[in-house]
Amino acid sequence: MLIFLTGPAFAKKIPPSQPIDLNTATMKQLEQLPGIGPTRAEKIIEFRMKTPFRRVEDLLAVPGISKTRLEKLRPYIKVSSSASKKPSKSVTPSKTSKPTPTPTSPPSTDSEEESNQ
Repeated sequence: MLIFLTGPAFAKKIPPSQPIDLNTATMKQLEQLPGIGPTRAEKIIEFRMKTPFRRVEDLLAVPGISKTRLEKLRPYIKVSSSASKKPSKSVTPSKTSKPTPTPTSPPSTDSEEESNQ
């Protein structure tokens, strides 16, 4: 009877060797995470379809993810910078088309000296 209880259904999960990206992970990959089963994995996917994760802490907005659970998951999850970055303001055409003014020296004060005399 012990052999039956130690079968695959009760096998301990082996967490991923590399952190997985919350925005691109499959349901199967999410289920590898400690404390994440099919229901929570589905909630994570539903959440990211509405709002992509910008940082790992955004996972707290998913029902069933507490601060304690997040801390246990933290070593195994990440959010890629390309998924979380918005386009830089410096690449907008209106910003790059204007030349940056260069500082110039103040004008000569010869006329001021003449008027003071």
